[in-house]
Parts: sequence; structure tokens; C-alpha cells
Amino acid sequence: MKFFLHLSYKGTQYHGWQRQAQVPTVQQALETAIEKMLGYRVHCVGCGRTDAGVHASNYYCHIVVDEPFSFDPVFRLNRMLPPDISIFDCVEVPWQAHAQKDALARTYTYHIHTRKEALLNELSAFYPAEGLEVEKLRAVAALLPHHRDYTAMCLQSDENKTKICEVSEAFWTASEDGHRLQFQITANRFLRGMVRILVGSMLEVGYGRSPVEAFEQALRSGEPLPGARSAYPQGLYLSGVKYPYLGL
Repeated sequence: MKFFLHLSYKGTQYHGWQRQAQVPTVQQALETAIEKMLGYRVHCVGCGRTDAGVHASNYYCHIVVDEPFSFDPVFRLNRMLPPDISIFDCVEVPWQAHAQKDALARTYTYHIHTRKEALLNELSAFYPAEGLEVEKLRAVAALLPHHRDYTAMCLQSDENKTKICEVSEAFWTASEDGHRLQFQITANRFLRGMVRILVGSMLEVGYGRSPVEAFEQALRSGEPLPGARSAYPQGLYLSGVKYPYLGL
């Protein structure tokens, strides 16, 4: 039997989703808890990878188990998992369902605070307000759905053969006091490091270090924006995954 697990996690203490040797990961923690619960090993297939320190407010993985649950797996797993991983639901799905391959779109959200706030250190990225123009951020975000080749906005070590991504929406919002900003982007696929590089590149424009035209030229040429760095990991969240079934 196959089930989808709907979960969230705070990625601060983890080296991303995917299991790695000798470092803690979300997949490892979840598989360890499931093995204790069922008495045998179960492989969790995630909807995608997240980097070290990156969070997920909505994440899906699928598991295959030998028989139906005779207990509430959500309750038991939440009792067994560490506080920074939460299970929302466990839903039986057709045998052919796949948490990664069936995803039609994913949404990432990036959180910024522009004044130092101790309680946000691990959940949002601090970028000073001085010199940062939100309208410039909005201007470059509006360009993204009009471009498909994101060669300039991914790590050079990305193993994907094609760098084509269909971005359906990308926009910035700001709180009333202007001290918290949020970038949201939805696409059919994302490249390695893409969102953090995008945010870092947009901030170059927002701070006036590069013009909007240079950002668009980077997209057209496939060459990274000069001076741009990946944005801090703690501001990034995988916040949505769309599937063609279960209303997800």
C-alpha cells in the first residue's frame, strides 16, 4: 500500500531533506521514526530536495507499507519525531502515484526582515532597509514569468540537462510597516539553488547595485548577474506543491 505524508519542517538543524552520511537530514529523521513505528525499514520518497537550513511549510513524500495501519500514524509519528518536524496527514494514494514525479508545480516563499529581530534569526533572512527599494524588487520579479531559460540563476554544478522552467507567478509583498518582505514564486520545476540565486540577484537590483536591465540581460544571456550572491538559506521555504489528484 502507498501513502502520501503531508508534513512541515524547520530546516535549521538539518543538512536538507535528502539522506546523507554522517549528517542529520529530514529524510533520515523521518525514516528512523517510521522504522520504529512499523518494525521494518521504509523509504521516504520526497517531492524535492531542500538545502541545508531551508524550511518547508508544505512538503510531501510517499511511502510503501506492507499492510493498512491499525492505528493513527499521524498521532504516533508526531509523538516520535523531533519538535521541528510535524506530520499533518497520511493519505492512501494509487500505486502509481509519485510524490516527486507527479508534482505539477511547486511554490517557494522567501522571507526577509529589514531590522534586527532576535526571534526571526532562524526563520527569516536579515537584509537592512537602508537603500533597499521594494519597487525595484517588484519590477524584476515581474520579468520572471516572461523568461524560460534560467541558466543564469542556478548553481553551475546543477545536473539537469535543461535549464528551462515555466514560471507561472513571481511577486514581492511587504508588511504595512515595511519591515518584513516576502517573495513568492511558482513554477513547474526549479533548478539547484535557483530561488536563493534569484533572490540574491533581485537584491542587487533592489539595493541599486545593478539596474533592472542588467538583471534581464543575465536571464537572456545565461550569464550570472555580476556581484550577485545566493540569499541566506534561513529565509527560504518550500510552501506549496500541486498534484493532479487528492485536491493537492
